[in-house]
Amino acid sequence: MKVQKISQFEFIALMASLMAMVALSIDALLPALQQIGEDIGIQHANDGQLLITMIFLGLGIGQLFFGPLSDTLGRKKVVYIGFLVYIIASFICIYSNSIEMMVAGRILQGIGLSAARTVSISIIRDCYSGDYMAKIMSFVTVIFLIVPTIAPAMGKLILDIHSWQAIFYVQLIASIVICVWFARRQSETLAKENRIPFSFQTFIEGTKETFRYKQTVAYTGVSALITGAFMVYLSASQQVFQLQYGLVDEFPFIFSSLAITVGSATFINAKLVMKYGMEKLLKNALIGFFITSISYVIIFNNSVNPPVEILILFFGIQFFMLGFIFGNTRALMMEPIGHIAGIGAAITGFVATLFSVPISIFIGSFISTTALPMFIGFSICGGLSYMIYFILRANK
Repeated sequence: MKVQKISQFEFIALMASLMAMVALSIDALLPALQQIGEDIGIQHANDGQLLITMIFLGLGIGQLFFGPLSDTLGRKKVVYIGFLVYIIASFICIYSNSIEMMVAGRILQGIGLSAARTVSISIIRDCYSGDYMAKIMSFVTVIFLIVPTIAPAMGKLILDIHSWQAIFYVQLIASIVICVWFARRQSETLAKENRIPFSFQTFIEGTKETFRYKQTVAYTGVSALITGAFMVYLSASQQVFQLQYGLVDEFPFIFSSLAITVGSATFINAKLVMKYGMEKLLKNALIGFFITSISYVIIFNNSVNPPVEILILFFGIQFFMLGFIFGNTRALMMEPIGHIAGIGAAITGFVATLFSVPISIFIGSFISTTALPMFIGFSICGGLSYMIYFILRANK
């Protein structure tokens, strides 16, 4: 198949679309969690969070295989394998009649999606480095974040018209379209002479090489903590807004508006990163994230939920900070390991997920009648992240 050279704009849009399949697979399902729970026999509302967090577990596991494999086979073949796994997993979810079967399908979906997610980062690192990589990552994230703004409303519309199974069918169609687009327009970015033979020894050496860099280790820790905190929101937002506040119809639009704050900050980050640098922007964002969350804890400790407008305001500030954290953290993490981008992205992604999933499940288990446990978790994760950043900078 002939592959054409694409513009930078199309490259950014394509990389964003590969990553956005993760968001589509998560966010479109949020309005349907209650209906799915009733149909497959979920007894406790907190158990519904597993349908969100388990896809992240699959993402972490899959990276261990697909990252190194992309250094051996090339970037494109691995993406094709991942989409095939995702399609099979989606049919498992469609025909699930128990939480165990659904969780298995969601984990497998995550494994399949990990190929596109990991390889897209490796492709960007193949083509760019330094602050310019952070700029490209920010633009990719801006386009990627369009999906969370529309996915919940789309999921609610599909649910109203048909069923939750139809949401999975829409995801299937989207995956096929993106895969064909990728095949026809994106060239292979890893030359054959730069490929690394796949072996267990290569994987071990790559792991050792990855953890040889303090910067990579430190920002992997930051990524784990912040991602864990954000996953609490993703998995429990439906529970907070629909069950605690009774905003069933309004929930998709609340979720979308908060996603816009992340996208706005990410766009601003892309404009500022070349002027101020990744580290300064990240530092200020981590401080802002921590101050916002600890302020909520102090103000609303031992009290009922505040008016929903106040809750949305605090969430909005938190997520504005996230727009500066995600792209810069990922770029700083990958900067020293560009020569092993595939294995490096896999190892750092797996380690971050290994810690972020338990963090999310633990914090989410305390969410019952108020959103306060979520902000306590934000405070702890934000505070520890800044400590890691501070220690790293102090030792340089």
